[in-house]
Amino acid sequence: MARLYILLFLVQIVLAVCALISCLSAEDDDVRHLPRIAWVLIILFFPLVGSIAWFLAGRAPTPGGIRSQWGSSGGRPAERPRPAAPDDDPEFLRSIEERSRQEDQELFRRWEEDLRRREDDLRRRDSDPPREEPRPEV
Repeated sequence: MARLYILLFLVQIVLAVCALISCLSAEDDDVRHLPRIAWVLIILFFPLVGSIAWFLAGRAPTPGGIRSQWGSSGGRPAERPRPAAPDDDPEFLRSIEERSRQEDQELFRRWEEDLRRREDDLRRRDSDPPREEPRPEV
């Protein structure tokens, strides 16, 4: 009989540790009904009941389970999933392309202005007669 109690105690501890890890590593959107700190305290103070309550009511259903388009978002349709990386997002790529195009046009405009200014300076130098500087007397 003592072996059974030890086994049940160990199962309770393992269940509580798993529930704590699950609770602490869950995304904010996946924690339901209570704040995360409340779930942690329930699991710590009532290991068996708190762990079972966490797995049944505290966390959102797992992605492997059946999940409808309505999900756990309180009756609102699920949002479009975000791309994993910015370079997978077509909107981000369009904004980069547009910004690059604008920067290129601005750079090209500045180069043209600089080229015109230099050409004008060269024309003025060629059209002006050279000045002779007076030599200092020694």
